[in-house]
Amino acid sequence: MRDAYQLSAETSRLATENGTANPKWFRPNVDPQDIRALMQKSDARAMRDTVLWLGAMFVSAVCAVALWPSWWSFPFWLIYGVLYGSGADSRWHECGHKTAFKTAWMNNAIYHIASFMMMRNPAIWRASHVRHHTDTVVVGRDPEIVAMRPPDLLRIALMFVGVVDVYSAFKRMFAHARGRIDPEEAMYVAPKDHPKVFRVARVWLAIYAIIIALSTLTASMLPLMLVGLPRLYGAWHHVMTGLLQHLGLAENVSDHRLNTRTVLMNPISRFVLAP
Repeated sequence: MRDAYQLSAETSRLATENGTANPKWFRPNVDPQDIRALMQKSDARAMRDTVLWLGAMFVSAVCAVALWPSWWSFPFWLIYGVLYGSGADSRWHECGHKTAFKTAWMNNAIYHIASFMMMRNPAIWRASHVRHHTDTVVVGRDPEIVAMRPPDLLRIALMFVGVVDVYSAFKRMFAHARGRIDPEEAMYVAPKDHPKVFRVARVWLAIYAIIIALSTLTASMLPLMLVGLPRLYGAWHHVMTGLLQHLGLAENVSDHRLNTRTVLMNPISRFVLAP
């Protein structure tokens, strides 16, 4: 059954034949003026939130490093980790959609920074997310289905500490650095974007190699606590809220009211996850 969720020419063909691929989505009757008001972009507002996000990361990192290795550093690592390993997820998402900033290059800059922090190759995941919105929770077409049926509870539990995503990210990073595209990725990433994928992977692996070398030379975990490991210990928040979007809802439907739910959050979580 789990093979049905893998992306391949066969699963794509089956989804096309049964009419679930590229569905004609239900469109509610909404006043275009209301849509335009909601779609207003602002460089000032996005820049303010970005400065607050990066500033909070900087302050928490300074406090954590200053108090290291005392347990007093723990709350600051917790804050830093969530802002890094979860806060980057929403920045990746909104800037990937080009809806955070009004200016295109600003969206692109934060998108690439957040992609690095989330260990998501920007070229791969831009294509992946386009497919996700085209075929949301369509089995055999959507590469971003997280909770499959029957659910793998151990896999979901490991996602809260980033193990699944980081393992998969490095596995594919090494493959990309060797000039190889995963067969599933080849189903939605255009060949013209493959060189971008390979280039990013090589640069990122070089950065991680430098961080590991610094940790080795200084005999300290601090460099890794600042870059890399937060993707593990700070992932829990974005997984906790991200799972709620589609978990347990309908598959293979053409109505977002049936496969996606609205999640209301407290002000702190809204800042972390909804810039």
